[in-house]
This record gives sequence, C-alpha cells and structure tokens, in this order.
Amino acid sequence: MQNTPVASLVGEEYEVEVGPVAHGGHCIARTEEGRVLFVRHALPGERVRARVTEGEETSRFLRADAVEILEASKDRIEAPCPFAGPGKCGGCDWQHAKPGAQRRLKGEVIAEQLKRLAGLTPEEAGWDGTVVPAEGDKLPAGEVPQWRTRVQYAVDEAGRAGLRKHRSHEVEVIDHCMIAAPGVSELGIEKRTWEGMASIEAIAATGSQDRQVVLTPRPGARLPLVELDKPVSVLRVEEKDGGVHRVHGRPFVRERADDRTYRVGNGGFWQVHPKAAQTLMLAVMQGLTPRKGETALDLYCGVGLFAGALADRVGDQGAVLGIESGKRAVEDARHNLADFPRVRIEQGKVESVLPRTGITDVDLIVLDPPRAGAGKQTVHHLANLGARRIAYVACDPAALARDLAYFREGGYRVRTLRAFDLFPMTHHVECVAILEPVKKDA
Repeated sequence: MQNTPVASLVGEEYEVEVGPVAHGGHCIARTEEGRVLFVRHALPGERVRARVTEGEETSRFLRADAVEILEASKDRIEAPCPFAGPGKCGGCDWQHAKPGAQRRLKGEVIAEQLKRLAGLTPEEAGWDGTVVPAEGDKLPAGEVPQWRTRVQYAVDEAGRAGLRKHRSHEVEVIDHCMIAAPGVSELGIEKRTWEGMASIEAIAATGSQDRQVVLTPRPGARLPLVELDKPVSVLRVEEKDGGVHRVHGRPFVRERADDRTYRVGNGGFWQVHPKAAQTLMLAVMQGLTPRKGETALDLYCGVGLFAGALADRVGDQGAVLGIESGKRAVEDARHNLADFPRVRIEQGKVESVLPRTGITDVDLIVLDPPRAGAGKQTVHHLANLGARRIAYVACDPAALARDLAYFREGGYRVRTLRAFDLFPMTHHVECVAILEPVKKDA
C-alpha cells in the first residue's frame, strides 16, 4: 500500500485578520477554515494577504509572510531598511513597526509567557509591564539605532557578504546593515569579496578601539589576505576542531563595564548592544543589594562581568564563585578578576560543577543561562542553597517563565522584574528577575 504524498501549501495565499503577537517575531492569524498561521511582517489588528512559506496539509500550523497590507495598523511604518521584508533578510522582525509599538509587542510577549508558563500576572511578577529602551535608543519612527557591535555575515558561493534569510541558509546580499554599530560598518565587510569563506563575524568593542574579524573558511579553502578599511585583528575557525585561532593581531578585544576592563578572547560572548553590559550589571546589583562579607555565585559567568561587580561590592571578606563551561572564557575571567583574591572561577557545566563544589549555602546568586534556560534540576539545586536574593538574567521570556515556575516550587517568588529593549528591530528582549524566598508563616 503506497503512502499518499502530503500536499505542500507553500505559496498558497489567504486573506486574514491578524491577531495577537506571539513569541518569535510573528503574529497569529486564522484562515476561514480555522488553520493557524504564524504571520511575519504583520501587526495585530491588520488585514493582510498572507503567503505560506512553510507547511503542509497536515501541519499543525503554517508559517506565512504578509505580502500585501489591506488594512494597516496605526503602528505601521515603511521599513527603513531596504533589505527588510517578505523573503528578504531574516535579521530583523519589526522594521515595519514604530519603536514604541515594538516595545509594546515585546511587553505583550513577556506577559503572555509569564501567564502561560509560570501562572504569573505582571503585578505578581513585580513588573510594571514596560520594556525600557537603552540610553540613546529612543529615536523617531523611521530612524534605526546602530546597536549591533557583533554581526555574523554569511557568504554566498560568489564570495559576497550578506545575512541569512528567515529560517533559511540562503544569503541576502547586502551593502550595509542599518542596525550594525558604526565600528562594524566602518570595516567595510560588505564592500569586498570573500572567496572560499563560509562566514565572517565582525566585532567592534565598545570599551576600546579594538576591532576583530573571525573567519570561517569553507572546507579546504585558504584564508584570504584581509585588507579592510580600519585596523583589525583576524582570527579563524579551524575546520578540524572548530577551535578559534589567531591569524594576526590580538586574540581578544577589550570591553568596559562597571569601571573595569574585560578581556574577551577568540570571539567569545559579550553583550551585543553597547549599553547592555552596563545596563544589566546595574539592574542585577540594584536588585541584589550586595553587602560586605557576603558569599555569591555567578553561574554561566562568561568572562566575569557579574562576578567582578559582585566581588567589588562584597569586599575582601566576601567570596565569589563563578562557573562557566567555555575554556577560553574561563581563562579570560581568571585574567579579568585576578585582582580579586576571593574570586574563584571553575570550568564546566553548571549542573555538573555546582554539586561537586560542596556548597550548601550562599547569600546571593546570579544566573545568566543560555537561551534554553537553566532547567528544573539546576533551579531546584539553587533553591536549596538558601540565598537571600537571586538575580536571573534572561534573553528568552519563555525559558525565564519556565524557570520561574521551578523556582516557585523551590520556595522562591519574584520580587521584581525589569525588561530592556537591548535588541531593537528584532523580537529579542532581555529581562532581569530578582527572586527572594517566600516568607514562611510563623
């Protein structure tokens, strides 16, 4: 008996009323037959013609682009970027929305995730419902903040640099990225040909004039002679082990936060928005109110941003333990915090290293996990350490909400939550939740 092939619906068009925003940079709509569409390039309340980009007859939902706006929202503007729109660059989600509307949409997503996954209202989370722009980002509609200090360019078969299309390996060749920081744009990556390269990451440090490109060659390709418009150090990703190796110049860039310089090596993690590290560090310290002599954990600590801020505030009688899985990040963190003798940095996965430390109680905890969150096992371990306050830094509201539910099981409640628009024009948003133990009834 032969299986009947399932009919693809890609290319089908539906006229739909656009419903609420959903997590991921799209809105929800339904066809007259009741099919669920995840529609990009639309805004709530609009009537649009949506063309299916992914999905089959049997799919639970379809993905689509709004290719014609029949009734526009008052929040709609002409996308400033010529590479934004259906079938084009996938880097931005909300170029077609006024800046204030973008932040409202992000706030609606956070509220929906908190309610659905943690059972929390904004009031119960200690959140006023706003998403705050970074300093200097409050611009009129049609103007775009140049905030992205790290840009990952893809390279097509002809060696032209661009950005990937949404949910695709296809490259949208560009001549300029509007959200790239000036330090990235001035390198002129898009002006030259990159034969044999698969991708180029351009990094423009905020805390110094350091500029860096990290090249990933295609299999068997030789590295080109890199001549850019500004002095730059060059690193390459090795085909065999995926390791990052210096070609010339410094293997690191220098960043600044909390009046300290941080070395970030081999294209390692640092917040992308120029104001993000300082903004998040202050939000965490204001929420934790560290005291002299306290003990603290900094989990997923990267190159030591929060560990350094904690060490400075708990003083010589306090102690800070950082845990980070990346080998180079651990080396950088140890270098960055070498002047704090009471700081220790351990390498390994948090869920493996933390139980081995033998720590049974601690005053303060900071965790800044990857997009997937910390998870039930780690959260329950942390809840048993009796910290008076915990700061959770989250780049994904769904993961944050799931972990907040686990913390509630462990006897912690959210004291305050703050949300920051540190990724303008995209659907991404950064949150800082401060937790404290639920007071036991006498």
